[in-house]
Amino acid sequence: MEGEEDLSPEERRVLERKMKKILKKEEKKRLQAEGQTSSRSAPAGPTAPQQALDYLTCWAENRQEWKFQKTRQTWLLQHMFNSEKIPDEKFSVLLQYLEGLCGAAKDTTVQKALVLVQESGEAQEDRDVQQRAHRAKEVIQLLS
Repeated sequence: MEGEEDLSPEERRVLERKMKKILKKEEKKRLQAEGQTSSRSAPAGPTAPQQALDYLTCWAENRQEWKFQKTRQTWLLQHMFNSEKIPDEKFSVLLQYLEGLCGAAKDTTVQKALVLVQESGEAQEDRDVQQRAHRAKEVIQLLS
């Protein structure tokens, strides 16, 4: 392009990204005109739930190789009351993992569990809520 020599590295990077985006759009339009669609391949790596459960398994079975990962712990803490995302056999391992929880994460987890137990009193007939409350009671008992 003309005057490209005068651009700073940051400006050059931005320009290259814009050009790449424009070329990608043009390619997509061309494929659509030919009646084809650009098919995206399936994600290469494991999903977040699987990564979190693998992280938990590694913590339980191979502490030498295990390394703390904030994102995995956060996912586990956000979904620990959901039996569809964390099966019962993994929940017992998660309870052991939670024994080492400290600081704000511990306080927040206890608060969430207390709220779930209170909500369960209002929805006696909802089986899902009751199951979550049962898990919440176990967490409260462990962390309090």
